[in-house]
Amino acid sequence: MNMPDIRQLVPHSGQMVLLDRVLEADAERLCAEVRIHEASILAGADGVGAWVGIEYMAQAIAAHAGWLALQRGEEVKVGFLLGSRKYEANAASFALGSVLQVHVRRVLLSDNGLGAFECRIDIVGGPANAAAATVTVFQPDNVNQFLKDGNVG
Repeated sequence: MNMPDIRQLVPHSGQMVLLDRVLEADAERLCAEVRIHEASILAGADGVGAWVGIEYMAQAIAAHAGWLALQRGEEVKVGFLLGSRKYEANAASFALGSVLQVHVRRVLLSDNGLGAFECRIDIVGGPANAAAATVTVFQPDNVNQFLKDGNVG
């Protein structure tokens, strides 16, 4: 399947798009890829801190929502990371030169825009489950109205 450019799917700009590309997607899942290199935003001498994994997961969820929106002929909308439960990483950082695959699977999506995803990060040629979490998100119907007065409808 030919996937759209990640910048068409994630409502971020410039260097704030941390993922490199989407490998595959369907109605419930998405797999994205990110290469860790010296020019990666947030990279240090040893790589990128594993704590950034939660943002990789959140952006993969955003890419999934964006991919679904494009499939329906709709525009990509902004969403919000609400939190995570039990984020676990097996190392302190993702090493320079690593290629990560970020897997997200929707487990809940309510009519009011609340959702939950099971997420994991695998290192290509390295350990599977380098990081894992359940991530909760929210995508209001009208983000401007929500930001103005907190109404979700």
